[in-house]
Amino acid sequence: MSYTVNASILLTELPLLERPAAVKAAGFDAVEFWWPFASAVPAQQEVDGFVDAIQAAGVQLTGLNFFAGDMPGGDRGLVSWIGREDEFRANVDVVVGIGERLGTKAFNALYGNRIEGADPQAQDDLAVQNLAFAGAAVAKIGGVVLLEPVSGMDAYPLKTAADALAIIRRVKDEHGVDNVKLLADYYHLAVNGDDVATVIAGHAADFGHIQIADAPGRGEPGTGELPIQEWIDAARAGGYTGPIGLEYKATQAAPFAWLGQNA
Repeated sequence: MSYTVNASILLTELPLLERPAAVKAAGFDAVEFWWPFASAVPAQQEVDGFVDAIQAAGVQLTGLNFFAGDMPGGDRGLVSWIGREDEFRANVDVVVGIGERLGTKAFNALYGNRIEGADPQAQDDLAVQNLAFAGAAVAKIGGVVLLEPVSGMDAYPLKTAADALAIIRRVKDEHGVDNVKLLADYYHLAVNGDDVATVIAGHAADFGHIQIADAPGRGEPGTGELPIQEWIDAARAGGYTGPIGLEYKATQAAPFAWLGQNA
C-alpha cells in the first residue's frame, strides 16, 4: 500500500521543517502538506528552506495545498473569496514553482466559506474561474487541482462529493479545463453524511486523491467506526491508483502503529 503522510496534521510536536525527516524515519517515502507559510507569497528564503527540507529528507512531496487564508481563524480557502482574486492567483505561481522543483503533481484548492453579504452565485462563478486558472497553471507541470468537500464549517458550501463534482463539471464545461479532480477525504464525506461507498463505486477511477481518518474523532484508522480499509480496497478495485493520504490526528505516542509492517 502506498501512503503519504500529511505532516501538517501529524508530527506537529516537531518544527515544520523537521517533519519530512521524521516521516522518512517512520518508514515512509512520501509526504503532503497544507500550505506551510503564513502568507500567499512568502519570501524566497522561506520557500527555499521548505524545498531543501523535503529534498534533504529524501521524501517525495506528493501533495500541497494552495494558500487557504487564516485556517486557525476559520478561513477555508480563497477560491471563491470575492476580493482576493489577485492574492489567489499570485499564490498559484508560487505553488507551481514549488511543484516544479519537487515533482509534485497534486494541489488542493480549498473552496472557501460563504461570505456574509456576498452573492453565492457570484462566489461560485469566481470559484469556477479561479479553478480553471489554477488547473491550466499546474497542467504545465503535469499536475492536477484537487477540490474537497469539508466538514466542521457550516459556511463551507461543498459538503458532499456531488457538491464538488458539480463545480468540477462547470470548470470543464465552461473553460475546457479537465484536470480538476475530486479529493475524496473519507472522514469529511462520512461526517457530512455522504454515502461514501456509493461515491467510490461511481467515481473511484476519477479520484484525484484519497485521504483518511476515522470517525468520530478524526483519529487513526481503528479508533472509530468507519470501514476505512474496505473503502480503500473498493477504490483500488474501482481504478484509483494514487497514494492514500494519512490526514488524521494522532491519539497515541506511535501514530503509525495501526499500520504494522505495511507502511
